[in-house]
Amino acid sequence: MEQRDPPGRWRLLALLSGAQLLGMALWFTASAVSPQLAALWGLSAAQAGWLTTMVQIGFVAGTAAAALLNLADLVPDRAYFTGAVLLGAAANAALLVAPGYEAALVLRFLTGFFLAGVYPPAMKMVATWFRSGRGLAIGTLVGALTIGKATPFLVLAFTQASVVAVVGIASAGAVAAGGLVWVGYRAGPFPFQRRPFSWRLVGTVLGHRPTRLAIYGYLGHMWELYAAWAAWGLFFLAFFSARGWADATLAAGLATFAAIAAGGAGSAVAGHWADRWGRERVASLAMAVSGTCALLVGWLMYAPTFLVVTLVVVWGVTVVADSAQFSALVTEVAPQHAVGTALTLQTSLGFALTAVSIWLVVALAGSFGWGTAFSVLAIGPALGIWAMVRLARLRAGTDHGPP
Repeated sequence: MEQRDPPGRWRLLALLSGAQLLGMALWFTASAVSPQLAALWGLSAAQAGWLTTMVQIGFVAGTAAAALLNLADLVPDRAYFTGAVLLGAAANAALLVAPGYEAALVLRFLTGFFLAGVYPPAMKMVATWFRSGRGLAIGTLVGALTIGKATPFLVLAFTQASVVAVVGIASAGAVAAGGLVWVGYRAGPFPFQRRPFSWRLVGTVLGHRPTRLAIYGYLGHMWELYAAWAAWGLFFLAFFSARGWADATLAAGLATFAAIAAGGAGSAVAGHWADRWGRERVASLAMAVSGTCALLVGWLMYAPTFLVVTLVVVWGVTVVADSAQFSALVTEVAPQHAVGTALTLQTSLGFALTAVSIWLVVALAGSFGWGTAFSVLAIGPALGIWAMVRLARLRAGTDHGPP
C-alpha cells in the first residue's frame, strides 16, 4: 500500500524553508543599498534599478542553462543546492570589492544565475516528500523565500545604511543555508521521473490552450511582483523623507521588510486555500486585491502614515500569495510528457518580463512620480485575472473560444 504521509516530512519542509529564507536573502542586497551605491558611483535612478534587473536576467539565464543541461537530473539535489547557494554567496560578497558599476552588474548577474540552483530545485525537493498537501508545502516554501528576500531591508534598518553589513550578513546566511541542506536533507519517497527539457516541446506547450492560459496568468503576476518588491524600499525612503523623518532610512527599512515579509504568511495561507477552493479562484482574488493596491498606493504620498504602510503591507500579503499556484496549475493542466518544459518556459518568460517591469517602474517614478509608476503595475493583475477566469471556465467545460 502506498505511503501518502511519510514520517519526517514536516521536519524536512522546515529545514528547506529555513534554507530558502537564508539563501534567498542574496536577491535584494543591492536593491536595499541602492541609494548608497548610487551615491558612491554617481548613478541615476534608472542605472541603480539595473542592479536588481541584472539579478532577474541572471536567474533567467541560470534556469535556462540548468534545463538545457539537465542539471537537476544529473546532479544530486543536495549537492546541486549546496553548490549553487555557496557560489551565489561568493558572487554577492564580491560586491564589497567591486571596483565600479560595471563590475557590480556582472556580479549581480552571477548572483541571479546561481540562485537558479536554489529556488527551483527546492520546490522539487519539497515535492518528493508531499503528495497530499503539496499546495500548502510549496506555498510555505515560497513564503520562506519571500521573508528571505525581505531580510536585507531589515538589516539595513538596524545598521544605518551599511553596505558592508547588508551584503556580508546576506552572504553569511547563504553559507549557512548550504550547510543546513548538506547536513540535514535527504530525498523523499516520491521521486520524479526524468523529464529533460526539449525545445521540440515548446510548440506543444504553447499550442495547448489550458497551459497557455496558466502561463498568461503567471506573466501577469510576475509583471507586478518583482517590480513592486524592488520599488518599495525607494518609495518608503521618499515617503518618510518627505515627512522630514530624521530616521527615514530606519523607517523605510522596517516598512519594506514588513511589506515583503508579510507575503510569507500570504503564500502559506493561499496554498492551503487553493488546495480546498481552487487555484484559479484564489489566484484571482489575490490579484484583485494586489492590483487595487497598485492603483492606490502611489497617489497617497501625503496620506496618513498608518494608512499608507497598512495598504502596502496588504499589497505585500496578496502580491505573492498566488505565486506558487501558477506552477501548481501548470503541473495539473499541461500535457504530462511536457510538464518539465512547461515549467521551465513559464519561469523563464516570467523572470524575463520582470527585467522590463523593474526598469520601467523605477524610470516612471523618477519622471512622473509613484502614482503613475505603481498604477502601471496593475496591468499585470488585470491580465492574470482574465486568464484565470478563462482557465476556470475551460476546465469546467463552459469556455471553448480562443485564445
